[in-house]
Amino acid sequence: MTTNAILQEIFGIRPKTLALMAQAEQDISPRFAEIADIAAYGQMRVLAAFRDHQVSEAHLGGTTGYGYDDLGRDTLDAVYAQVFGTEAALVRHNIVSGTHAIALCYFGVLRPGDIALSVTGKPYDTMEEVIGLRGEGAGSLRDWGVGYEQVELLPDGSPDLPAIAEAIHPGVKLVAIQRSKGYSWRKSLSVADIGQIVSLVHGIDPNIVCLVDNCYGEFVERQEPTHVGADLVVGSLIKNPGGGIAQTGGYIAGKRHLIDKIACRLTAPGIGAEVGATLGMNRFMYQGLFMAPHVTAEALKTALLAARMLELSGYDVCPGSSEPRTDIIQAVRLGDAEKVCAFCRGIQRGAPIDAHVTPEPWDMPGYADPVIMAAGAFVSGASIEISADAPICPPYVAYMQGGLTYESGKLAVLCALDNLSDVTDGG
Repeated sequence: MTTNAILQEIFGIRPKTLALMAQAEQDISPRFAEIADIAAYGQMRVLAAFRDHQVSEAHLGGTTGYGYDDLGRDTLDAVYAQVFGTEAALVRHNIVSGTHAIALCYFGVLRPGDIALSVTGKPYDTMEEVIGLRGEGAGSLRDWGVGYEQVELLPDGSPDLPAIAEAIHPGVKLVAIQRSKGYSWRKSLSVADIGQIVSLVHGIDPNIVCLVDNCYGEFVERQEPTHVGADLVVGSLIKNPGGGIAQTGGYIAGKRHLIDKIACRLTAPGIGAEVGATLGMNRFMYQGLFMAPHVTAEALKTALLAARMLELSGYDVCPGSSEPRTDIIQAVRLGDAEKVCAFCRGIQRGAPIDAHVTPEPWDMPGYADPVIMAAGAFVSGASIEISADAPICPPYVAYMQGGLTYESGKLAVLCALDNLSDVTDGG
């Protein structure tokens, strides 16, 4: 039985959707060599760090209690620092999300009276309550007397460098840069874009901390934001750097004096990074980082396939299948709530876990609008696996990311396109 026969007979994929996939794969195949080259470069960076820090079986175990002298934990910090080209890093299973990692940086670095300046417009939804744009009395930056200002991106999604320069004043102590598009219809920033921002900011005041939310961007390019001067970079281990193996966690990498402050926020002043039992998580975090360049490449190929199939079906996508990739997110403008739900349910139908489950929009904590989320993953909520989510509000854009393997990601994309056919023309 051929692969296409299995797709038709077992998974119910329509012949016209398979034909669409064949055309899309033909169109995008020249891009795969470029993705493979970047993955190979990232893999060598990771392997060099493992070798230089003599990672061994002894590092893969865990500790309990206070976690004093955890060799695996401390060496993993050093490995991450080398991979990201920084002085220090903090990699912990009890950093519960990318939002938590960013919040640690804000609260670790800023003090009452300081101002945080976002130079990529409105932050991701889950940061609004951290900053104090929504909610009251929960200990937001605003509650602690830290101010917030923002500079919008240009209409084409590029950073507005003159406006950023004008917005910097003596009260600004931290400049926040969000690499990915979040729930916005814009291009994600490249490392080169981020380098321009950092160079501009540090040229005005070298003491301003440039913080980059790197979620979804790790190993997509040859360099990371810290290679072009960013002071801090953060991300989630259930996205790219966890390689689909890390069960939870986050990382923060950057200048040592900043990491020391942030570690004291994670634990307590005087304790910092010296404690924290790893409870058997080290093995997953090491192996996840080892797998990360390859898994990220598989997710990129899956995103390219989705982009081209959706383009051929007449939908607007961001980025387009021929455009440069700076993160693993693929956005598609679907135009109404029914199509958004159909697309996300198709992704769920093609997932390895909970394929029988039908996602429904719900009021997720930290989001302003109901969100539908497809996440049929081995690790709950791990968007590096295969996932799609969308706020149920105009302009009704769905955001897809992940795919541990291109072959499995392809099935999810086929199911999503089939579901859209049900809505648009009844199949």
